[in-house]
Amino acid sequence: MTKAWNKIKEIIKKDPRYSPTAYQFVFEALDYTTNMLGKDQHKTSDKDRHVTGKQLMEGIRQYALKQFGFMALTVFGQWGIKQDTDFGNVVFNLVESGLMGKTETDSKDDFKNTYDLKKVFDEEFKLDGKYDIRLSLNALGIKKR
Repeated sequence: MTKAWNKIKEIIKKDPRYSPTAYQFVFEALDYTTNMLGKDQHKTSDKDRHVTGKQLMEGIRQYALKQFGFMALTVFGQWGIKQDTDFGNVVFNLVESGLMGKTETDSKDDFKNTYDLKKVFDEEFKLDGKYDIRLSLNALGIKKR
């Protein structure tokens, strides 16, 4: 992992927009996505392991909600991630450094207009559980519509 971190440090020198943790998260989300899709990461064929940009973005969405819940958007902001194309930039920085692979048909455009982060992680976020969040919000003097 030391070699990977050294490469990530080099990426950040060239492109300081994103936190090292954003790169770590993308690796974790890729692992989550391949497992979710039933892909075998140990196969030698790229086709057997390949995940498209759209598939990865869905994995990122699900993994972020699982890891950070309603704080996902805040965490992403701390990492420099403001929109879906930022994930494309992170992925392609990793590709250019040799830490991730791609097929001939993969491009940064695969990450454009996949979803609006604010909408997915804020406006559409729903808390799961058997409690009424409105009671907590009312106690704090917050009116949730």
